[in-house]
Amino acid sequence: MAHDNTELAHPARDDLRLTDVLFALSDPERLAIVRQLVDGPLEMAQCHLSDPSMPKSTKSHLMKVLREAGIIRNEPLGRGRRLSLRYDDLEARFPGLIGSVLDAAADT
Repeated sequence: MAHDNTELAHPARDDLRLTDVLFALSDPERLAIVRQLVDGPLEMAQCHLSDPSMPKSTKSHLMKVLREAGIIRNEPLGRGRRLSLRYDDLEARFPGLIGSVLDAAADT
């Protein structure tokens, strides 16, 4: 099996769009992934979803939406992929937004 060392495109900080970020955070599964990444980077395999039997393709799509919105960085790491929250970029572009969303999500 080939290693996936593909570098994926990530939007630049100045290209982040509020509508894309809000859309990406509107899905409970994607929001759960973001909440896990607040404490630091994780390998994709370490991200826990509500349905452990979720197909890999669905999980990959969730990550793609978050990456394309500029919420996470998805980089090759050995045989897997490392995910990290782009907190500083989000905070610089939309001050207070990510913290407010995460605080509200913690209350639900």
